[in-house]
Amino acid sequence: MNSLVSTINWQSLAEKALLGECLTMDEGMAVLEAPHDELLPLMQAAFQVRRHYFGKKVKLNMIINAKSGLCPEDCGYCSQSIVSTAPVKKYSLLDKETLLAGAKEALARKAGTYCIVAAGKGPTDRELNQVIDAVKEIRATMPLKICACLGILKDHQAVQLAEAGVHRYNHNLNTSRENYPSITTTHTYDQRVETVKKAKYSGMSPCSGVIIGMGESDQEIVEMAYALRELDADSIPINFLNAIPGTPMENAGTTAPIKSLKVLALFRFICPTKEIRVAGGREVNLRGLQPMSLYAANSLFAGDYLTTAGQEIQDDHQLIEDMGFEIELNALGSC
Repeated sequence: MNSLVSTINWQSLAEKALLGECLTMDEGMAVLEAPHDELLPLMQAAFQVRRHYFGKKVKLNMIINAKSGLCPEDCGYCSQSIVSTAPVKKYSLLDKETLLAGAKEALARKAGTYCIVAAGKGPTDRELNQVIDAVKEIRATMPLKICACLGILKDHQAVQLAEAGVHRYNHNLNTSRENYPSITTTHTYDQRVETVKKAKYSGMSPCSGVIIGMGESDQEIVEMAYALRELDADSIPINFLNAIPGTPMENAGTTAPIKSLKVLALFRFICPTKEIRVAGGREVNLRGLQPMSLYAANSLFAGDYLTTAGQEIQDDHQLIEDMGFEIELNALGSC
């Protein structure tokens, strides 16, 4: 166990984060190794940072699986990958009317951001134009931020999306550089980093996060947080592996709820000013401790994920209300 764990003052980590100073590796490891009876003061310290930058607001995001089950990549966690035998729907890019209907549903769920996600290594120019056509109409008719997640982008594609009015582009790092080859072999960690940079350079807000529970060490979890701080990702979705039968990682198990909370606290300390989102797998990993996640995170996905069911939207709304937080509606002025 990290020698700092027995002596560290969690309040000092909050103060360090508020001053813009980055945690050391030892401090980061101490967060992840904190004894269970230190959980409450740890989460209180994380909440101090969260409250300073985001008050008690919670941003909601909704995903639409715009292209499903036709992916040539071999990502071991994904039910849509070429190596998966999971029974998922398979269809090409949804038409404009279906994407618009999804945007209306996002509004009904009180989501401020609508995330258009398409499986695949990267979009063809034809697919990109289909997305752009829908984005332009959504921007003209609805008070929503648009996030696109279409895979690895070419330079001109990033520029086109930005010019069409896409606010944010998501491309997750998923795991550490060292662990990446054990998860995926059909593209590289560096390709993901470059796509996040392209999104930022084009004028879109960069969104990039991780999936916890894919065989990474605690040190690698801290390194993931460092990598996203260095990339200056504005939005950081923290996914917890939902081990889907039929995928290579089907037997990976889950991350314990208390460990999941420590991970969220760690990312809040290391990336204090950023949107930290509790994302996929929260229902099966955090379980009954989901409400406490809001002490570190300021954002949630509302509803279903790509191929797995999420919590009922009324339950998410109730969770937010019960914890004394409030939904931030249509926050178009911020990323």
